[in-house]
Amino acid sequence: MLAEKGRKAAMTGQRIGYKRVSTIDQSTARQLDGERLDKVFEDKLSGKDRNRPQLELCLEFLREGDTLVVHSLDRLGRNVRDLLDIVGGLTARKVTVQFLHPALAFSGDDSPINKLLFLLLAGFAEMERSLILERQREGVALAKKAGRYKGRAPAIRAGNGKAAELARLVAENTPVAEMARRLKVSRQTVYSQLATMKQTGEVAA
Repeated sequence: MLAEKGRKAAMTGQRIGYKRVSTIDQSTARQLDGERLDKVFEDKLSGKDRNRPQLELCLEFLREGDTLVVHSLDRLGRNVRDLLDIVGGLTARKVTVQFLHPALAFSGDDSPINKLLFLLLAGFAEMERSLILERQREGVALAKKAGRYKGRAPAIRAGNGKAAELARLVAENTPVAEMARRLKVSRQTVYSQLATMKQTGEVAA
């Protein structure tokens, strides 16, 4: 029934894809592979919150009758509240949200079983992120105890020449996405470094 509703919505609107990976080095090539899509938005940022430029553009772009197609719930987000807000907000606008793995579609008038399944999957996505962070903290604690932990070196710093390159790109009014690509870092890293450089006066505020 839900799949049929998704097909009907696709007939009256566009099929819009959203892809996400956590770092700029990861590939989104396998996500939505083979799907017929009218437009695709892609972020290379953590799914811990909604602070993702392409996600916001995607949500603004979607119109009544459209279908948002996402590989899986954790690609859309890893926070239960955010997932509920995003999916609830879209279905209220008569946008169908379709996940490929597992095959689920939500249109706002879904069965209690499907609503429960969505909540369970969203909870698993958030729990998985929490477990990853916990394992990272445990690893750091063990490394510190063994005297092996020195902390992560900044991705952009004077020693590797990237700070100077970033300042040059800023002067050339280069878009943040292109800065991240050239420097081989995430957009979030660029935003953080730019904020630091503005505070120190290295670039104009």
